[in-house]
Amino acid sequence: MARSLSGDLRWRVVEAVRTGLSRRQAAERFGVSAASAVRWVAAWRQTGRVVAKAQGGDRRSGRIEALGGEILGALKAKVDMTLDELAAMLRRRHGVWFARSTIWRFLDRHGMTVKKNGARSRAGQARRRRASRRVARRAERS
Repeated sequence: MARSLSGDLRWRVVEAVRTGLSRRQAAERFGVSAASAVRWVAAWRQTGRVVAKAQGGDRRSGRIEALGGEILGALKAKVDMTLDELAAMLRRRHGVWFARSTIWRFLDRHGMTVKKNGARSRAGQARRRRASRRVARRAERS
């Protein structure tokens, strides 16, 4: 994603419009698009500021994070709860719909995923079964 243009350039365009240039003329003078000049002047008139809006980032996880305590509590009560069961519980109790992938990402952020381990699922002869030597643990995120 491209970087936003500097606040100084935005302010110079707004100042040029304030001193009498049209938005299109100011845009041409400073080498920006006319649409940008129109947006910057409109933002300045509404808020008095010309700073760029935040770009990128997660704008959706707040919905599921608001229910985080209940999700983690349900998992403490029933450790082997599936993603579908969690989604159904949230639908029933709160009337909100979440995809399995959304719930999985929430659990991943909180370090609650189960990592498959080859030693646990390895096929072998019945008479030579041994317990896996160690269980894979995921390191905590900083």
